Amino acid sequence: MTNEIDEHDKGTMVIKVPEAVGVFETFDSFQKAFYDLRMVGFSRFDLSVLGSENALKEKFGAAYLSTKDIEDDPHVPRAAFVSEEAIGELEGMVVGGAFFIPSYIAMAAMAAAGATAAGTAAAVAIVGLPAAAIGVLLARRVQQHHKDYYADQIEKGGILLWVRVADERHEKLAIDILKGHSGKDVHVHDWSI
Repeated sequence: MTNEIDEHDKGTMVIKVPEAVGVFETFDSFQKAFYDLRMVGFSRFDLSVLGSENALKEKFGAAYLSTKDIEDDPHVPRAAFVSEEAIGELEGMVVGGAFFIPSYIAMAAMAAAGATAAGTAAAVAIVGLPAAAIGVLLARRVQQHHKDYYADQIEKGGILLWVRVADERHEKLAIDILKGHSGKDVHVHDWSI
């Protein structure tokens, strides 16, 4: 199998490596398929999902695009899957960072001014707790955006998952996993992006 690359209009690069595609009606079945594909050796770089709504609008305008219309279109913007665990880690970093940075600044300022430990702790609490509350709100917004992203795809026909397959063995493996997790319209096209 050759790995020829074709340049298409507007910078789309199509590689002559087959790609399996499946459509999932629930986030849970999609995520399980993703994890199983990773467990059997597919790289995260071999897996892609539909790009953001903004990327789709930029590429196709405001036209309604159903899953069926775009699953085999090489010009569809793609993105890497972001797991629930990664979203959780991001939330932790947002909340922790929102608390830590202002608290550290307050602590350093109080210590430089020669404040007592009790005064420094009070300043940290006064500055850090409201900052942490803002961090919680930002983290919830990130989580809601993630949920809305997949809910919108389900509403338009399902969550698309593309899997680059290097050979017939990987092709069969990908198809079996996609179908095994209730993937619909599972098939392979002879190119990937």
